[in-house]
Order: sequence, then C-alpha cells, then structure tokens
Amino acid sequence: MAEFEKSISFDGRDIRLKVGLLAPQAGGSVLIQSGDTAVLVTATRSEAREGIDFLPLTVDYEERLYAAGRIPGGIMRREGRPPEKAILISRLIDRPLRPLFPSWLRDDLQIVALTMSMDEQVPPDVLAVTGASIATIIAQIPFYGPMAAVRVGLVGDDFIINPTYAEIEAGDLDLVVAGSPDGVIMVEAGANQLPERDIIEAIDFGYEAVRDLIAAQQELVSELGLTMVSTDAPEVDQTLENYIRDRASEEIKNILAKFEFTKTERDSALDSVKDGIKAQIEALPEEDPVRIAANADSKALSNTFKDITKYFMRRQIIEDNVRVDGRKLDQVRPVSCQVGLLPRRVHGSGLFNRGLTQVLSCCTLGTPGDAQNLSDDLQLDQAKRYLHHYNFPPFSVGETKPLRAPGRREVGHGALAERALLPVLPPKEQFPYVIRVVSEVLSSNGSTSMGSVCGSTLSLLDAGVPLIKPVSGAAMGLIKEGDEVRVLTDIQGIEDFLGDMDFKVAGTDSGITALQMDMKISGLSLDVIAQAVNQAKEARLHILGKMMEVIPTHNLETSPFAPRLLTIKIDPDMIGLVIGPGGKTIKGITEETGAKIDIEDDGTVTISAMDENRAKRARSIVQGMTRKLHEGDVYVGRVTRIIPIGAFVEFLPGKEGMIHISQLADYRVGKVEDEVAVGEEVIIKVREIDNKGRINLTRLNIHPDQAAAAREAAAANR
Repeated sequence: MAEFEKSISFDGRDIRLKVGLLAPQAGGSVLIQSGDTAVLVTATRSEAREGIDFLPLTVDYEERLYAAGRIPGGIMRREGRPPEKAILISRLIDRPLRPLFPSWLRDDLQIVALTMSMDEQVPPDVLAVTGASIATIIAQIPFYGPMAAVRVGLVGDDFIINPTYAEIEAGDLDLVVAGSPDGVIMVEAGANQLPERDIIEAIDFGYEAVRDLIAAQQELVSELGLTMVSTDAPEVDQTLENYIRDRASEEIKNILAKFEFTKTERDSALDSVKDGIKAQIEALPEEDPVRIAANADSKALSNTFKDITKYFMRRQIIEDNVRVDGRKLDQVRPVSCQVGLLPRRVHGSGLFNRGLTQVLSCCTLGTPGDAQNLSDDLQLDQAKRYLHHYNFPPFSVGETKPLRAPGRREVGHGALAERALLPVLPPKEQFPYVIRVVSEVLSSNGSTSMGSVCGSTLSLLDAGVPLIKPVSGAAMGLIKEGDEVRVLTDIQGIEDFLGDMDFKVAGTDSGITALQMDMKISGLSLDVIAQAVNQAKEARLHILGKMMEVIPTHNLETSPFAPRLLTIKIDPDMIGLVIGPGGKTIKGITEETGAKIDIEDDGTVTISAMDENRAKRARSIVQGMTRKLHEGDVYVGRVTRIIPIGAFVEFLPGKEGMIHISQLADYRVGKVEDEVAVGEEVIIKVREIDNKGRINLTRLNIHPDQAAAAREAAAANR
C-alpha cells in the first residue's frame, strides 16, 4: 500500500494517521499519533486451524522504554514480562474489538499495539484502541466497524475529550468510551463518587466524539479505495439442531422453569438431557444424516445444545420477565457478610456472599517501603500505595486445573476492584500505611469482581482503615431480542454466559467510583445504558445496607500484628544529614531502635516498628538530629566525654555540643572532672552556634523555670 497520511481534528486536538509506511508485511498497520505520543498498531490474519470452534483473537499491547527515553532496569536491561498496565491496555483494546467480528469467524487474528513514542501529555491507550480498528479495516478482515475510543475527563464542571495526564489527575472522572456505528460498546471508568446523571452525561458526551472518529475512518476507507469486508456467514446444516430441538425443547424449558433448582441441580439436569440425546444419536445408523452431523465435529452436539438452551433461557426472560432462579429482573440474590473471620494475625478480613458467589478478602497494612515500584513501565506514577489482587482458583467453579500465575482476567478484575476503592481511601497524611487487599474467590456464580469490591470494603474496615465511605458493587446484564430489551440486576453465571452485556457498577451511597461495561452485541443506545446505571444504584444501596449491618464503621484499633507508623516532617535540606554518608546514620538508627525509616523527597519521614516504643525512640532521634537550634534554648543532656578544656554533652539524639571549662560554673574550675562525670545528666543552654556549625554550651544563667521545663520535655520523650 502506498504511503498515506490523514489528520483528524476534534475538540481542539489533532490525531494524525500514517498508513503504508511501517510494517509492510502485516495485514494492516497504522501509526496513530497525538502530540508526541505515537502507537504503531498492526492487524494480521492467518488461516483457521482444525478443530477451532471459537474466534482465536490475540491482542497484545507492548511498551518500549525508549519511547520515554529510558533504559530498562534489571540485569538484562531489556523489556521482559509486560507490566500490569500493559496487560490492562491489552484488555482495553480487546473488549470493544471482539464483539465486532462475525460470530462464525474462525481465522487466527492478532492485533499488536506498540507504543513507540510517548510524551507526558497524551495517554497511548485510547489511540491504540482506535488504531486497532483502522488496522483491522486495512487488513480487510471481516469486521462490523469502524470502532473508536476516546477518554472523557471532568475538570470543574466541564467535560474534556482526551484530557492530558495532568487534567486526569486534577479531575473527578477518568472514563473511556468505545463505540461502533450501532452505539456504545465498551465503557471503563473511575470516578470520585459522581452521581449517576453525570456518568450518563459523560458517556453521551464521549460517544459524540467517538462518532466523529468513526466518520473519519469511513472517509479514510474511501480515500484508500477500500471497502468494509462483510462476508456472509457460511451456511450451517440444521439437521442436528432440528433433531435436538424436536426431542429436547420441552425438557429444557421445564428445567429452566424449575426455579427451586440450585445451579448444580440445573446443570446436572441439563447434562442428563444432553447425555440422553447423545445416546439416541449414537444408536442411529452410521449413515444417518444426524449421526454424520454430530460426528463431523467433536463439539457439535455440546455447542448446539448450548445454543438451544440459550434460546429458551432468553425467551423465558423476554416473554415472562422471570429468570432461571425465579428472581425478578431487578432483584438481588440473598446477601450475607462476615468480618474478622481469620485470626488477627491477618490484619483484616471480610467474607462476602451473594447467592453462590463467595469472596474472602484479606487486608494487610504495610510500611511506605512496601509500595509497589512502577519505574519499569511508561506510566508517570512511580509507586502505588494501594494494591488489590484477585485470585480465581479452579475449585471456585468445581473444576480441576493446574495453578498458574495470574492471567489477564485476574489482573483486570483486580484492577477494577482497586479502582473502585481508590477514591474513598484516607489521604496519605492521615493514614500513611501501604495497603494490600487480596480477594480470594472461593465460589463463583457471576459477578466475582463486584463481590471483591464488597469483600474489600469489609476487610479494610475490619483492619481499621478509615474509609471516607464504604463501597459496594453490582453487575448488570442484558437480554436483547430485536426491539425487546431486558436489563437484569445482579447477573449470575448463566446470564453472563448466555446474555449480551456485563455491566459492573461500584460506588458509595453518594455516587459511582468505578464502572466497566462489556458487550457481546455491536452496540447499545444511551437509553438502555442509563436504565442499567440507575437500576444498578438500587442494587448497590441494597447490598451496602447488608454490609453495614455487619460493620457500620471502621475498627478504631488496628491489628497488634500491624506495624506502628509515626510520621514527621523535616526540612528537605536535612535529608542528607539523617541518611548520612553511605546511609551510615540511618542504618545506625535502625540498628539501635529496630525501627524502619522511610524518607521521601519532600521531607516526609515515616517510622515503622512492631513495638510503638521503638518507633517513638527512632522518631525522637530523627527529631533531635533535624531540630533547628536557637541560642538560649535549654535542654537536659548527658555527658559523653571529657577533655582538658571542657565536656561534650549529647542533649538531643544525634546532637552534641561542648561546654568549655569556663562555662561549667560561675567560679574558676581547676579540672573538668571536678564538676562533671561521663554519663552524668546536666542542664545546659545553647550559648552559640559558630560559623562552622559547632555548638557551644553553657551551664550559666539558666533560669529555674527553664530548667524545670527542660526536665519535663526530656521525661516526655523517654
């Protein structure tokens, strides 16, 4: 393809496209740029493999540190395993892209987005999402696009399209909207307890910009002389489906209508029907068309049976407004909660049950040194003080699988729960702990990520974290058949698996803190999105009420096994004094007191120890070292050594001065030893600090009231 450039301008910001310049052997490629942030996105297609009954789409977002003019750390000095943020951006690209490929497509598809340059203004993620659509179209892959994404920020009362990092940080909203010509297809957001109406307005505002980007892509297709590929679906032999429908429809409908069934009982009953059909087919002659169709693909019977079950489940909801467990469309499953389940060596724990979904969240309080270092990715933040990790073991769904490192799903669900709690965490100045919450999914039947949000809130309150407000969450679903639409509250597994939407909404009683919407259809109108958001509020408040019955506020005492933290502020110019040459001074304080000391560039010193008295001792030493002295200050000190012309006295931790022999008494002193001894406690006054920083002390002209005050201060610091 010949080189071609195009510029798109909207909302005062430019997006520049270059095609035909880079990656000529990829199916399609585009360099998409805004400001000095540039992302190369490619789309490549390979022939379908044997036995594949799903769309094998792989999306990889990768960062190169040269994009920010940096060299990777570590021994290898090269990029390795993708950081968490890169995994989340890979998911951000995948989620709006996947529903727009035909359901029958089985070719191997790979989207690779590579950030090649990045400034401190423009985030690369939404550029990569839009670039994936353009690369797919250029690669002539069947695709119901175009698709585009924008970010919406809120600064003051104004929405902003594609805000800078600084504007995101300063605002109350960070929302990504992706859409197709058919409507909104994906939403991802973090918000500072914004009301539902503001979120809905922001989605609408963002989709207007998405439509502009879609129109620009349609212009690009015309300018390049391309056409949107819309290959018709291959004809499917209905022989097997008709056979199963004739023999199993009534049984399937009856099972789905038995609302008293548990998930296990329902699954078992459906499996029995499927096994019966399988036995009937195996009894047919080998030349029978039904048996031939069933044997043509090892998964043909299971997939066909699933499709028929899906049809009747959806019809039951559309026609009867009732779900497989008998709930109304807006009804939440039974909720129960418990805190303090684990022994107090675990700093805080919360067990959250909603129906058959069960999550145990455990909170650990750490020191500032436990913050996660983010220096080896392209993000501007260098450390995280709140971490949420989500685990989904196979036993949670009654399966056996090898345990592996967390996958993309686990990383994504953990990040969503983390984002939901961030706006309500106490400020660092009030609560200097680094906080880690681990959510263990012990049983899963839908909406485990929102269960993790609820469990995390319980565990944080149990650990004594003074949350601004507690957070709960619920997942909303959708069944859409033609013009008939049903929004489902608190979806369970079968409704997620066979439905059209998974819309997770988390927040407090004041507003939304996080949401994430994924679709299985090509787009959704704002009216339906608004209905889901408002319906979710009722569910959230109901769940929150159940949680607050168990723990209405945070524990006033943290676990005795949590470190004790003390925070002080020192002059940044004195940081070097506390650290000492080669870290000698700070190591000495740690060895003497057993406390850990963390110092930030702004002079914030956090001192931690399991024994609070040790932390206080270390604080006293640091305060003493960094206290600014004034002539005339009076202290209680201890004689450390004697020389012929005077005595050295340590009067503050780390601060020592000398009393000249002439300042020991108001009469002539023959020998220093006649007045003081090593180890003796004395009252001294700062006489002067010379131009070399040496401290000269005296015992003369000290008022009794000054001496008494010094003794009281010394006693308080012991």
